[in-house]
Amino acid sequence: MSNTLILLIVLGLGVFGFFAGRSRAMATVGGDRRLLHSLPNYYGANVALNTIVPAVIVLFTWSIVQPMVINGAVSGMINQDRIAEGSSLGLVMSDVRRVAEGLDVAVAQGVMTPDMASDIRAESSNVREQLAQVGVPLGSGVTSETLQAAQSYRAMAGTGNLLKTLVVLLVSAAGLALSWRLITRDYRARNVVEKGIMIVLIGAASIAILTTVGIVLSLIFNTYEFFKLYPVTDFFFGTNWSPSFSGRGQSSELGILPLLWGTLYISFIALLVAVPIGLFAAIYLSEYASKSVRAIAKPMLEVLAGIPTIVYGLFALLTVGPMLVEVFGDGGLLGVNWMSGGTAVMTAGLVMGMMLIPFVSSLSDDIINAVPQAMRDGSLGLGATHSETVRQVIIPAALPGIVGAILLAASRAIGETMIVVLGAGAAARLSLNPFDAMTTVTAKIVSQLTGDSDFSSPVALVAFALGITLFVVTLGLNIFALYIVRKYREQYE
Repeated sequence: MSNTLILLIVLGLGVFGFFAGRSRAMATVGGDRRLLHSLPNYYGANVALNTIVPAVIVLFTWSIVQPMVINGAVSGMINQDRIAEGSSLGLVMSDVRRVAEGLDVAVAQGVMTPDMASDIRAESSNVREQLAQVGVPLGSGVTSETLQAAQSYRAMAGTGNLLKTLVVLLVSAAGLALSWRLITRDYRARNVVEKGIMIVLIGAASIAILTTVGIVLSLIFNTYEFFKLYPVTDFFFGTNWSPSFSGRGQSSELGILPLLWGTLYISFIALLVAVPIGLFAAIYLSEYASKSVRAIAKPMLEVLAGIPTIVYGLFALLTVGPMLVEVFGDGGLLGVNWMSGGTAVMTAGLVMGMMLIPFVSSLSDDIINAVPQAMRDGSLGLGATHSETVRQVIIPAALPGIVGAILLAASRAIGETMIVVLGAGAAARLSLNPFDAMTTVTAKIVSQLTGDSDFSSPVALVAFALGITLFVVTLGLNIFALYIVRKYREQYE
């Protein structure tokens, strides 16, 4: 039974428990709710929470632990000496899971019976041919040992799923029965429900923290494995990025400086576009535009923030890049040959700047509107014009918040991927020419983890080192921006 179906059954039991608990509470006082300690809905909610929450916790925990246990058990069945050269246990286990999923699909489609899926045997020379006849797609490197491990994996997963279903439903039913039996006229249902809701809210608030901790720990552990295989100094101070996928990456040059340069260069051009336009738009909307114009212009400006980044990337590739080539390319309008192709730093920077305009304008607009009206009135009362008031009073007062908005936009630019992939190219180089193709840290993280990579080689593990470097940079910008914004808010609230 799938997790979704189990969850729906648990939710159905919870709904039933709500009405059953409410009815039992009313029955204990003969229908006079005034004799109850709490409102009847609290008794029903208590039964529903005890029915749903423990069962969902068990389901979530089981779904995480079961694959880990099965992988550990099945990986012990793989003979380490028989792993092909250039492969690894991780890649073999990927084949095992793929074959197991193929067997499940074949059984679900009626191509083969469950007994056939469990009993089929083949030698390494004809595994692919025999299973292809029953609709299971396999690669040429799957051996009979892999097939046997996949059958064991499938059997363990089936048993685990059956036990999971029984345990989760049993926990749900037990919670319903026990909480239903506890209902009396003096039972403090409201106190229990409010405490339970508080625990749920604390758990929900902790998810973001735990997610961040998990991401950081995974980056740290894999980065440590990378630096055991590749020198730290060569990574942080190397000026050449040339990964090699042969020989487990031992001949690769993995210097991060060209990637950092491309990231900062493209982000700088994007901010040159976004900051002036976004700031001037915010000043106009907050200080000069009428209410009717503001009501139309601000939502239209903020629509830019809702456009998917892949659309911006296609716009850069198909429109902005060719336009720049027509102007700066060989035989272009200016008669220069600065740009040989549509993918360049300038292409990605311009389009990314368009994407960042609403980030700068919306935050700056809110910050400018937060400046006390008394400061405007005082400046105008001293004889300053409206433009002088904006330049010499409002903007200086709002400057800390505006700087924070710009830094937040910068961190957004540094983490952008799709616009860079489609608009800037994939060349890792150190160059001052904005019309050259370059790439960024995020683009290389995607390329290094695309495909069936051997995660024990430097060319795959380097993605985690790139990720933690980018994480530190953006985290520093975000902390600095939040510090400035907080200081600004404490000054004017």
